[in-house]
Amino acid sequence: MSSSDAQEGITSQKANTCTILNYWRVVGASVCGTSHEKTGQSCQDAHYWKLLPNGVLVAAVADGAGSAILGERGATVASQAAVEILSSHLTAERLPESDENWTALLIDAIKAAQKTIEAEAVTQEVSPRDLATTLILVVACPDLISVAQVGDGAAVVSDCEDNLIALTIPQSGEYINETTFLTSQDAIEAAQINIQHGPMSHLAVFSDGLQMLSLKMPHGRPHTPFFSPLFRFVSNVTDQTEAQEKLTGFLCSPKIRERADDDLTLLLAALVR
Repeated sequence: MSSSDAQEGITSQKANTCTILNYWRVVGASVCGTSHEKTGQSCQDAHYWKLLPNGVLVAAVADGAGSAILGERGATVASQAAVEILSSHLTAERLPESDENWTALLIDAIKAAQKTIEAEAVTQEVSPRDLATTLILVVACPDLISVAQVGDGAAVVSDCEDNLIALTIPQSGEYINETTFLTSQDAIEAAQINIQHGPMSHLAVFSDGLQMLSLKMPHGRPHTPFFSPLFRFVSNVTDQTEAQEKLTGFLCSPKIRERADDDLTLLLAALVR
């Protein structure tokens, strides 16, 4: 699932670190993995994003747990709730002025996503564990990007000199394919939070299905041949629908599916100055 409130006609305003003559060009896609197709399962990934009137991009990528009977629903409601609470705060108030305030805001958004999952569990008459999901949250300004992550997947940016920086790394547990979910008791304590200062040109947020293709494990270093063409692609987006179709085609292409059979989500953004 995806959402965008893209606004190309952004007015000249200022809000803390963001000069609103700048805006983000965004495209995202989630596709069902071949392993799920074989078993008749639907895609359990979700992504959701908003471009705010002040030029701030708020985005989320979530991956419902394969063991959760409503993992897809959990990923959907969690990503939407987190983006909406962040968007509401960042539209109504000034941007946080310190890393501590950014951290507190991101944690509040994670807690909002957790409460939404709990409420949805009551509605569905199931346990919250049945809606278990990971969550990656990003707030992107021209000169600052903040990210919070519970679980696997990752967020990567490039600076104005095309240097790739991993803002987060996949979070794994004691066993292979084990990770932390929003419904885990230690979700807040285990969350990765990073506030990256300085001008950034591109952003990629992705679920764990892509991490072995995009990162040099086990240290999680970004793989340049993977990101460079994708960042060029999003920089040149002119038609949102066509761009999403092309990104979906890329994720469904043989060269990707031969190496990744899980659900795949990739959200890309390029800063237009």
